[in-house]
Amino acid sequence: MILVELGILLGCILVGARLGGIALGTVSGIGLVIFVFAFGMPPGQPPAVVLGMILAVITALAAMEAAGGLRFLVETAERLLRRNPSRITFVAPVVTYLLIFGAGTQHVIYSLLPVIAEVARKAGVRPERPLSISVIAAQQGLIASPISAVSVALVAALAGFDIGLIDIMLVIIPATLVGLAAGTLSIAWRGLPLEEDPDYLARLAEGDLAAETALEPLAGDARRKGAGSCAAFLLAVALIVVIGIFPELRPVYATDEAGVSQRIDMAAAIMVIMLGVAGVISLAFKDSPAQAVKGDLMRSGLVAIISILGVSWRGSSFFAANEVQIIEAISAVIAEAPWLFAVGLFSLSLLLFSQAATIVILAPIGLALGLPPHLMVGLYPAVNGNFFLPTYGTVLAAVSFDQTGTTRIGKYVLNHSFMRPGLVATISGTLVALALGQWMLT
Repeated sequence: MILVELGILLGCILVGARLGGIALGTVSGIGLVIFVFAFGMPPGQPPAVVLGMILAVITALAAMEAAGGLRFLVETAERLLRRNPSRITFVAPVVTYLLIFGAGTQHVIYSLLPVIAEVARKAGVRPERPLSISVIAAQQGLIASPISAVSVALVAALAGFDIGLIDIMLVIIPATLVGLAAGTLSIAWRGLPLEEDPDYLARLAEGDLAAETALEPLAGDARRKGAGSCAAFLLAVALIVVIGIFPELRPVYATDEAGVSQRIDMAAAIMVIMLGVAGVISLAFKDSPAQAVKGDLMRSGLVAIISILGVSWRGSSFFAANEVQIIEAISAVIAEAPWLFAVGLFSLSLLLFSQAATIVILAPIGLALGLPPHLMVGLYPAVNGNFFLPTYGTVLAAVSFDQTGTTRIGKYVLNHSFMRPGLVATISGTLVALALGQWMLT
């Protein structure tokens, strides 16, 4: 029976991922209905804390976007790129990493990719180099960001252990930066120089390269609102980091019978601060609440919430019904070779196209199998498998924005521009995280 249930679970993932959008969550809902009403399996538990934190963060981001803060952030990154055109291969991934780290979502890279492509082409640099590693940098910055959905999911999973957000960041930030550096070096001199590439020369001869189009930069009151809302949001992120480093700064709301102070936990603190800064942005910078709801960030955030709700709830039901069999089947293997859990993280992330959903599903299983928390943190960078199949949004966007044709999906599909930097960055980042986790968290 467990094989039939597993087949339904995997079938829902494959169909939902193929349809895209909220289908990953809604098709998972079909599987959950079958599990609960047809098979009589326990309904499991939806990840309420994770969903609450994601919704709070997305609300703050959407308010910042409506006030022009996101555009201000992208314009700032664009200026940095244009100041160093000849070094775009090394500058672009760093700027992308920092942008995603601060914003907590990969969504903003879509505004940056055409700038990277254009700056590289004008500087005579093969665009494949900075574009491919920038896509990977976005994934590395995402898992390092203290407010991303995937980081929130990991913090929630480890809430019962003596490892918090700051412990995770102290391991993951240096690990992802090392991985990013290794990935950058792996493609820094890749391929023919642009002026010798036959595809580019053919497009140039045929006049297929369109002129650069750029939005008018923010100015006047719009720029003031954008800068102010961006500053407010980043200050809120900084506050989250500070109270994570110094937990004694979190407010006390009760004292138990033993006289021990009950402080607000990090999950609740993140939700409170993010909702609060969303309100501050709305009042101080006169953003449109209606526009915030209609914005790209709110739409993408709701897609993530629905997907995580369906996938994780169905996965929780499956695990609750088969916990004993699952643990008995794979505990010995994981005990002998814990690194195989990294393979599971990588494989599921490339199927789900969501690092957060992957962590929500697999982190409880890893802990139930007895993996120590420091090992869970060390294996965490392996969740960046989205690049492996060239169907992820940022991968396709980078290919489409490169008018020179150097960033491409190969004849055999897997021989695409992102494979080498993605594997190098993910593997090296995971190895560094394992070493740092063992050293710092045990």
